[in-house]
Amino acid sequence: MKVLHINAVSGIRSTGRICAEIIESLHKDGHKGYIAYADGKRSKGYKIGNKFDRMCHGLLSRITGKQGCFSVIETYRLLGYIDFLGPDIIHLHNLHGNYINIKILLKYIIKNDIPTVITLHDCWFYTGKCCHYTVDKCYKWKKECNHCPRIHKDNPSWFFDRSKKMYGDKKKLLGQIRKLAVVGVSDWITKEARQSLLRKSTIIKRIYNWADFEVFQPVYTDDLRDRMNLVGKFLILGVASFWTADKGFFEFLKLAQGLPKNMVIILIGNIDENISTYENIIHIKETHNLNNLVRFYSMADVLLNLSMEEACGKVTIEALACGTPVIAVKSTSNPEQIGDSCGYVVESNDMEDLYRKINLVYMNTKKHYSQACLDFANKHFNKSNCLNEYIKLYHELTGY
Repeated sequence: MKVLHINAVSGIRSTGRICAEIIESLHKDGHKGYIAYADGKRSKGYKIGNKFDRMCHGLLSRITGKQGCFSVIETYRLLGYIDFLGPDIIHLHNLHGNYINIKILLKYIIKNDIPTVITLHDCWFYTGKCCHYTVDKCYKWKKECNHCPRIHKDNPSWFFDRSKKMYGDKKKLLGQIRKLAVVGVSDWITKEARQSLLRKSTIIKRIYNWADFEVFQPVYTDDLRDRMNLVGKFLILGVASFWTADKGFFEFLKLAQGLPKNMVIILIGNIDENISTYENIIHIKETHNLNNLVRFYSMADVLLNLSMEEACGKVTIEALACGTPVIAVKSTSNPEQIGDSCGYVVESNDMEDLYRKINLVYMNTKKHYSQACLDFANKHFNKSNCLNEYIKLYHELTGY
């Protein structure tokens, strides 16, 4: 069996690592896996376009309001590679990175009757343009997108609202794929998909994101605490690729203003704001070094996931795998990723409750939660089990 993954990135960030680990699992089972990608680590497969093409695509998208309607030449080049490769399955991940022409790709899949898997890392495949919608309380996607309240978010448009047209194109084209399997990465997003334009897909099922327990595990960090002058401090960790309001960035800033001196926040990820005035926040730029991430997860006393919109928070899973309790906002998939005695769920914008939950972890100490975190992560987010679910899905979809 030969499977081609198509994703915005390869080998980096959560989706790129997920693709790489599925491909590795395919190879171990005697199958073949490849990836077509726009950016990231060089991988066995095909690199789509270049930075200049993505810049042009992004600019045209903002001007016209259309997403995934450009990169025509690069997409036809990709189709040439697909012709050469002859995959049994095409597995689609994030296509909304200004690097591929969606209509050309989907028409090719339909014409060649290629079994297709979609993994919903966010909500984009079943909306007109949005990656998420819960913050804006918009549920038009259940019938038809129009007058989009997020026109200036996600992949923004400067002028025009094309959400109705793009929704119609997705509904028409995805509905013509004869063998289509849709994977939600949490119960929450799987339930949403069943109410969407994807509801008539051949297969709809949930396969959780996972952690590699050979990498993500509790490790020794006393030397790191000593080097960063954090001995005796209670460490509150936040991790994101890019810190934005939707990721809870400003809640972290509010939190920092009321913390006692023995508590410190560490934020890993890219930040556009100037936070130099916050003496109790340590900022570390986004890192793709997993060993460094593991060290910070293990060193932290608690991870905060204050994002209001999570299909399945990989940072939550990775923190649990390192024995670190998590406090998350009660929204989207967050509650189902925190088991009993693994941390707490708080209502959004309830800063008092957030302080209380942090103090609970502080008083109980991290050790009180660690074993429950490890047990829950192993039961629900075990890499081997989740990857086996994908292999079974491929066999079910193709009949091989």
